[in-house]
Amino acid sequence: MCRNIKTLFNFEPPATELEIRDASLQFVRKLSGFNVPSQANAAAFDKAVEQVAANARELIASLHTNAAPRNREVEAAKAKARSAERFGSGG
Repeated sequence: MCRNIKTLFNFEPPATELEIRDASLQFVRKLSGFNVPSQANAAAFDKAVEQVAANARELIASLHTNAAPRNREVEAAKAKARSAERFGSGG
């Protein structure tokens, strides 16, 4: 499940709100063990996602690097190549 959490820092263009929320959702899912929480746990689950997203935004905004920003398309191509090497081409 956590393989879906992607690095969000130092990309051009910067991470979107949706990417931050999606990573936060995956993190809370992993911690809680719930893919979809019950009604009894929905409020706590949603609050946790929002808190993690807020902390992630703060973290990303406070980080500094001298490295050049990474290109999303290049990183996606590298990930696809690693996946094909690991799992085969699916044919």
